[in-house]
Amino acid sequence: MLKTELLEIIANGENSGVEFKRDDIRPEQLAKEVVAMANFQGGRILLGVEDDGVINGIQRGDLEEWVMNVFQNKIHPMILPFYEEVKLDDDKTVAVVSFPIGISKPYVVRHSGKEEIYIRVGTTSRLATREQQMRLFELGGMLHTEVMPVPRTDISCLDDARLMNYVRDILRDPDVPQSPEEWQTRLLGLGFLTEAAGNICCTIAGLVLFGKSPRRYLKQAGLRVMAFTGDDKEYQAALDDIIDGPMVGRWDLDGGDKRLVDGGVIERFMEAMTPFISQESGEVNEGLRREIQWFYPIEAVREALINALAHRDWTRFVEIEVSGYSNRLEVISPGALPNSMTIEKMKAGQRSPRNTIVMEVLRDYGYVDYRGMGVRTKIVPLTRALTGKEPEFELTDDHLKTVLYR
Repeated sequence: MLKTELLEIIANGENSGVEFKRDDIRPEQLAKEVVAMANFQGGRILLGVEDDGVINGIQRGDLEEWVMNVFQNKIHPMILPFYEEVKLDDDKTVAVVSFPIGISKPYVVRHSGKEEIYIRVGTTSRLATREQQMRLFELGGMLHTEVMPVPRTDISCLDDARLMNYVRDILRDPDVPQSPEEWQTRLLGLGFLTEAAGNICCTIAGLVLFGKSPRRYLKQAGLRVMAFTGDDKEYQAALDDIIDGPMVGRWDLDGGDKRLVDGGVIERFMEAMTPFISQESGEVNEGLRREIQWFYPIEAVREALINALAHRDWTRFVEIEVSGYSNRLEVISPGALPNSMTIEKMKAGQRSPRNTIVMEVLRDYGYVDYRGMGVRTKIVPLTRALTGKEPEFELTDDHLKTVLYR
């Protein structure tokens, strides 16, 4: 790091990714700051700088070895930092300890026989709450929320007809369960049911895929669908509805044809939104029918919705929101991207499913293809080809927003 770059960082002050410390801090204090930043977006710790930005320089002669011992003994899982020292004109030296966002969250401080999880909030590092810890475990792939039990549910909350359709017709299972006991065993094996406190409950995956009324037990299930005549949310919406029900449709596959018998959330969404994302042509075709003109590529719209359904974060207690405006369509999926996924990686075609059971079932039905590269192969090129405009992806700690421009 150049002196000018270091001085600019110090001049800008501390933030969520930069922390100033003297080099005589306790080992657990350094570990706390590192863990908090690694559980967020990574960062830099400048040793030899006061909280107010005054540079006093490092005093320890063995500082690099001491820092590496802190990383080795106090922080778990292991993080490999980049350590460098920058000498300034007044013969004072500042040590810069850099490390990227952690991919094995949550990171913990091991001290006095305890493990503590910290997160970064602005310029401070705080103990994570129970909900924040859950999200870190989920982001790190150590907690699969889709297999968690949903209280007050049992096998009767699932749609028998859809389950039969899935096992017999979609999976073409030669050994279809014949009794309630056999069905329970099979659904436990598929991850649609689970045992909790001596009771058999629906999992989140089982309930949202095949539940009769998922929102009755899981308030963040389903979709909120809105449409506005302008380019902002208005007091009076042309459409404001909650779509509840099983995620998948029921299909008739007799004779080799695939015919929809009863739509799921995906089909109900398309039916509700079609009047607001398309219009009938003013002319009739050779078949004396008016063709539908779509404002957005229909496959891109479906893909954006299915991505939100498949990859949403179930630790967030809000539903997926889809809003149509005069100039764009927005799909907001609760939660940040899983693991170390970024928008750039997503657009490049990298895959990292959060809810693997939901994703696999949607793939069984053909809602998603086996490549799992819908952003790269559908959303981006199809939107660009129809509208001439690039879709936008906005990522925060709370949601991923996909924007298709008309």
